[in-house]
Amino acid sequence: MKFLYLFGILFVTACSSQKPLTAEMKLSQLKAVNLEETLTRKDELMMTWSLTAFDSKNRLVGVASSAWGVEKVQKGAVLSFENQAPVQVSMPKGGKVVASLLLIEVDDYSQAQQWIKRVRDINGWIQVPVGFFEIGSELLTPLKYVTTALAAAGMGVQLTDRLDKDDILGQSSVELRDSSNDRQKKETAMHVPARFSGRHLRDSFEYQVDYDIRLKRIKIKPASSR
Repeated sequence: MKFLYLFGILFVTACSSQKPLTAEMKLSQLKAVNLEETLTRKDELMMTWSLTAFDSKNRLVGVASSAWGVEKVQKGAVLSFENQAPVQVSMPKGGKVVASLLLIEVDDYSQAQQWIKRVRDINGWIQVPVGFFEIGSELLTPLKYVTTALAAAGMGVQLTDRLDKDDILGQSSVELRDSSNDRQKKETAMHVPARFSGRHLRDSFEYQVDYDIRLKRIKIKPASSR
């Protein structure tokens, strides 16, 4: 299993007199710089990504997830996600939201397609009762954040099972914190160019996944609660 993950921190502000602060994650594009499967010159890829919200005591309180694939990608291909809907969660006061993404090479096409459909069927922000998941205070990997978000929706085990067969080509995380130091900003945006590269046997691969993180003054409703 091979991966490279990026980690960034973005401090944001909240103001009680304004609309609630909402974190939004939206994919922009995927570029295949180099391919792993040199014989077929195509890779079968999928991605899954999530937002996980934690309160001021680092307790999980909300999640949102989505997925894409399975697609055969050739070297040099650039795929746009303009029509892909963003995922959103409410930013807890004094807390944080972690945006995470996994790029995965698929071995079993049909099973991966079924799994992706199930993730897409879970549409929207899911509120998690305090104490339902114990995460701890340690720094987690993007894989752990995504698995936790899916577990809150009842799908974490399925992802873990899939990753026994599929290769993780890349992991990326960005942490967004609510700060009381500056309460003047209304919205914040961050562009993340996540670049993943490595080798598998004698073959090399390189991909770039671009996604955007925004914090908006909008009110959203949870899709369901646990």
